[in-house]
This record gives sequence, structure tokens and C-alpha cells, in this order.
Amino acid sequence: MQTVNKLILGDNLEILKQLDSESVDLVYLDPPFFSNRNYEVIWGDAGEVRSFQDRWSGGMDHYIAWLKERVGEMHRILKSTGSIFLHCDWHANAYIRVEILDKIFGMNNFRGEIIWQRTNAHNKVTKKLPPLTDTIWYYSKSEDYTFNFLYSTLADSYKDTFYRYSDERGVYRLSDLTGEGIRTGESGNVWLNYNPSDRARHWAIPGQTVENIVGEDKAKRLGVIEKLNLLNEHNFIAFSKNGTPSFKRYLDTSKGNLLGNIWTDILNVQSQSKERIGYPTQKPEALLDRILKMGSNEGDTILDPFVGGGTTIAVAEKTNRKWIGIDQ
Repeated sequence: MQTVNKLILGDNLEILKQLDSESVDLVYLDPPFFSNRNYEVIWGDAGEVRSFQDRWSGGMDHYIAWLKERVGEMHRILKSTGSIFLHCDWHANAYIRVEILDKIFGMNNFRGEIIWQRTNAHNKVTKKLPPLTDTIWYYSKSEDYTFNFLYSTLADSYKDTFYRYSDERGVYRLSDLTGEGIRTGESGNVWLNYNPSDRARHWAIPGQTVENIVGEDKAKRLGVIEKLNLLNEHNFIAFSKNGTPSFKRYLDTSKGNLLGNIWTDILNVQSQSKERIGYPTQKPEALLDRILKMGSNEGDTILDPFVGGGTTIAVAEKTNRKWIGIDQ
């Protein structure tokens, strides 16, 4: 069975078993967290009371066995280029990685541990460190998987600290024109009396700027020294007092900081938020938007086997992705 853009109601394990193998590009799941809590929520305009339990009478072994069976089906459903993002917290995150994801997807397909800071503080004082973060495990099905580099917005403090120079083109910061390690050939040659090999480094040219100046085809034919001369002629290189060259990286061309695995810039769903629907463990749209854009492309199919508030579905539609949601 294969269906897209449809919310399916029922036991997610039985529904997963009916879905076609290798038919989904990305799975995001936000399963029960083994928190041993009861949740109750006032739902909808009619004030309907809904409740669900996150309690496991059989303990951790029961919880892991229950989740592992379902993740196994998700692995089957994923395309070879697909990925899974499993959202959990401190109660079971270590068990989930070792007993489920490493065994089903393989340790070699581990792509990252995303740490999402969902809150800043707790009012309740206990004799332990307050948990402020969730974990999102990121695994691919194979070595050939979809991954898009994402960039975070530069903070004003960062811009003030690093973008301290300006010229006729605008505000810029200085970045290195060399990379670590000595190399033979042109990458290690002396240029304008500067020898990168003296510092155990080699030339590392920002290729995109060279392409912007002369075009992609000509850039491929230029040697390292020719590229350095070209950048210098177009005033993209600054020299220190001792003759060390640096590349001028302009603020208006910056994509931002390359996104890493610690996410502190996305707030949890606030009480006054327009996207809030009252679901107690609802995740913010910005979080799902980032995950979907990182691990999939427009037109891809997204599976959410534990629909909670419909956030994944809403974001999939907004980002031109297909979706399959399972709500039980």
C-alpha cells in the first residue's frame, strides 16, 4: 500500500507493514519519550479533553522492544538515499541509539546527534542538573543519502566582532587563504614572498569568488598562482604588516554560519504562539522546517508515524513536500 498526502488513523505498526518498501525519502518521528507521565490536553474549539499515556509497565526493555519493531519497518520503507530523524530525550536516548538505531541502520550510517535546547530554565529546583535539551538522532540508510548544507543567521555580536573592516564593496572580515598541511606543486608555491609551507600550510583558494569573476569554465583552467593574482587584482586580498595575505569575505555575500549539531536558536512552542494548538508535546514548525530542508528536497515524501499536532504535515506542505502521517 502506498498513499501520499493522507493522514491514516490506526495502529502505526500495522499501517507501516502495509506501506511499500523504499517509498519514503525521510522519516521524522517523535514517539513517546519513556517519561512515565500521563498527558491531558483541552483540544479544539469545543474544549474536548484528550489524554494519552507515556507509561511502560514492562520498563525500558518493553519500551525499546516496542519502538524497535516500528523503527525496523521504517528502515524498510526508506529509500536507499533516505534518512531518519528520531526525536527523544534523556530518559531513553542512549538505549535508543545503541539498541535500536545502531543495530538497524548500522553505526557507519550515524550522521549526527542534534542537541536542541528547547527551554532556558526550570522553576522547579531539584538536586540535579535541569534537563534543557532534547536529542534528535540522525541516521541515513546508506552512504549515498540526501543532505543539504544549512546556515544559521549571523548574530549581531558575531558581526560586530568579526566584520570590522570596510571598503568600496562593503563590510568584510578577513579569512585565511591557506589550509592545514604541506602540499607539493602549486598549492605549496611561494606567492608575493609568502610561503605557506613555512607554516605547514598550503594555498586554499575560495573558488566561488574566482568563478564569479571569470566564469566557471575559465576558473577551471586557472592555476593556483593565477587565481591568487586574479583575486589580488580585483582587491579581494588584504595584507598584514608582515605580508601575510588574507581573503576579504564580505557580509552581504555571507550565507551565515554553517549549521552544526547544537541548535539554540529555535524556541519551543510558546503559550502565545499562533501555531500552538494545545497538544502538550507539540514541536515548533521552525524545528521541523530545518530538519526537512536538511534531509530532503522539494517533491520528496516525508513520513511521520507518530503524528502529534500535525506539525510535520504542515511544514511538509509549506516546503512543497509530500507526506504520510499516521495517528493512532
